[in-house]
Amino acid sequence: MSGVNFKPNEDRVLVEPAAAEEKTAGGIIIPDTAKEKPQKGTIIAVGPGKKDEPVLVNEGDVVFYGKYSGTEIQLDGKDYLIMRSTDVLGSIG
Repeated sequence: MSGVNFKPNEDRVLVEPAAAEEKTAGGIIIPDTAKEKPQKGTIIAVGPGKKDEPVLVNEGDVVFYGKYSGTEIQLDGKDYLIMRSTDVLGSIG
């Protein structure tokens, strides 16, 4: 799907975070120092799960996760988060 050659272990998922908002709803530009970490992203890779605990998300799902969830990693110059599937709060669509 994404061309990333990475396979998470057990119940972990690789998430590409959505871009941080550049403007407010009123059109005010947000400076880099004031931008909040995104809490939404796209699942890029999914581990096989644990015995008797399947992973409930799939590659391509758009998901929400906790503000401080996951570990930031960089692959091929892009930033990603790796987290347990239980850190995913829910998916869209």
